[in-house]
Amino acid sequence: MRKIVALVLLLSVALWADNILQDAIDKANPGSKLELPAGVYKGNIVIDKPLIIDGINKKAVIEGDGKGTVVTIKSSNVTLKNLTIRHSGKEHERIDAGISVKNAHGSNDTIIKHVKILNNDIKDCLFGIDLQMVSNSKVIGNYITSKKFSLGLRGDGVRLWYSNDNLIENNHLYKSRDFVVWYSHGNHIDHNIGEYCRYSLHFMYAGKNLVTNNIYKHNSVGIYFMYSRDSIATGNLIENSLGTTGLGIGLKDCSNFTIKNNTIIYCARGFYLDRSPFEPETHDYIEDNKILYNSIGVKFHSLSIANIFKRNIIKGNIENVVNDSANMKVTENIWDQNYWDDYEGFDRDGDGIGDNPYVGYQYADKVWMLNPNIKFFYGSPVISILNFIAKLAPISEPVKLLEDKHPMMEESKIL
Repeated sequence: MRKIVALVLLLSVALWADNILQDAIDKANPGSKLELPAGVYKGNIVIDKPLIIDGINKKAVIEGDGKGTVVTIKSSNVTLKNLTIRHSGKEHERIDAGISVKNAHGSNDTIIKHVKILNNDIKDCLFGIDLQMVSNSKVIGNYITSKKFSLGLRGDGVRLWYSNDNLIENNHLYKSRDFVVWYSHGNHIDHNIGEYCRYSLHFMYAGKNLVTNNIYKHNSVGIYFMYSRDSIATGNLIENSLGTTGLGIGLKDCSNFTIKNNTIIYCARGFYLDRSPFEPETHDYIEDNKILYNSIGVKFHSLSIANIFKRNIIKGNIENVVNDSANMKVTENIWDQNYWDDYEGFDRDGDGIGDNPYVGYQYADKVWMLNPNIKFFYGSPVISILNFIAKLAPISEPVKLLEDKHPMMEESKIL
């Protein structure tokens, strides 16, 4: 194994005039370690060989010139850690970023591997960390925030494109746009925080990803899976996904998913299901989740059948389940052993399960469903009274949405 040689750059604080960092990178032997003392280093650098760059305590700042990407990595076996990286360009079409890993060369292998991006602060960068065709790498402990643009004009905090089997862990995205995973498989996304973003986590055409123990608050969307399969999301907290697009966890054209032990609270919609599962003879398993105090607990859109809902706590939502399409096959979803806070049955034998099934209906004459403008009064006493009257004396036959044959009497039996 090549011996790592430590090169300590004995530089002054005023390092901007000459690109001394790029010179040091160009002169360093592959496998060298550059330890940067405190100071501001000229950015828009390119790393094209195995190298370690360590800012020690984040007082070493790599600053871009406001055009393009601050740090571009074009080699496997590169480590960037303990740096402050700032001031990228602002061109979306070029994906101006704080750190971009792409375009491997000098090898027959076009995939970059074993890159580590650890404990960096990435500020005033349109995109944060952009991984293109990168595998078996680690992005851990970074703080990422975009430029001070409106939400839709910010870049993505983390972007994976055709990048597989990576670990993305303990990062904090704040006021970025999205965390996107496109055409990327086998990634583990664990213990990250996303706040005041748009999509805190968004998958497209991605499979066998593992999403665990993340915290997403005050974003438009929590976790949204699209055109994907064979993934697991467990132990995540999604809170305060509000607005017209607000939702906790969404599945669109997704098959063979396991969504388990998540908490979705104070969202416009808790779960959103659109043509999922998509592939015939597959299921999506939605189990042991807490679906709490949302405007809508579970919303079905388009043809979504063969989902299996088990042992979920469904409590405090204004509407537990809603179907907004003409498709009435929604009853083909399977519900069992869930806790429903509006269940009105008894448990005479004391086994913790209601004697009669819980049956959920949709009433066509609910004012808030017919006129979205009235949602301003959602949850008010007036709407509550109208909903109660609709159930007591509906003007039309209510539509059956679901039947849970074994409703749990106590939520503590599920915890």
